Amino acid sequence: MKSLRPYLIWFGIAVLLALAAIGAMQWLRDHPEHDPTARFELAQPRGWATHAKLVALAGDDSACFAAFDRAKAGYLRRPAIGNGVCRASQRMILTGDAFVPTMHPANAAPGCAMTAGLALWNRDVVQPLAREYFGQKVVALENLGSYNCRKIAGKQAQSEHSTANAIDISAFVLADGTRISLLNDWGDADARSEFLHAVRDRSCGLFSTLLSPDHNAAHANHFHLDMAVRTAGWTVCR
Repeated sequence: MKSLRPYLIWFGIAVLLALAAIGAMQWLRDHPEHDPTARFELAQPRGWATHAKLVALAGDDSACFAAFDRAKAGYLRRPAIGNGVCRASQRMILTGDAFVPTMHPANAAPGCAMTAGLALWNRDVVQPLAREYFGQKVVALENLGSYNCRKIAGKQAQSEHSTANAIDISAFVLADGTRISLLNDWGDADARSEFLHAVRDRSCGLFSTLLSPDHNAAHANHFHLDMAVRTAGWTVCR
């Protein structure tokens, strides 16, 4: 009997590990937002795997547009433009404001993966903070554009704008018409400035890149948001 004790101990450990694995798999099935192998859904809450799923959508046009189809989100798919490193095949314009507030101008047409990121950003960051600070909704986002075939300023690397996998947000418009702009309100010691800083801080990790006026003078008037594909999935938030 003594000689069997080590085997029984190892058998017990194996059973416990198996039960733990089964429990973990069940937990992931119940929380697909944390499972990198689970299909992305716009209705899912943000989880550990959300950013990785959004980045994957940037390289999979069919899967990305299918997610919007399943969510019954109205959109207009814009024609692919550009060639090579400047080819943008995912450009889209949402036809309602259920997922993203009205865009000004309306023809920015960011890529599908970028638009999915904006939808989660609006739901989980922008609107909760607008209610917290101002007691009302953000009804419009002012932008400086999405597609622009160019390199990153001062670098040889191609900008994510080259594939419409980025957008620059310059201002937020509240339901009562109040306009909160990065250029005019970032540095003020008031609720507008606090709101903008909170939006930046709570957005870290959702996008691959978020650059604010704190980054450099070139971003004094906007948030740069993109869904760049990077080794090991690291993100930048400045």
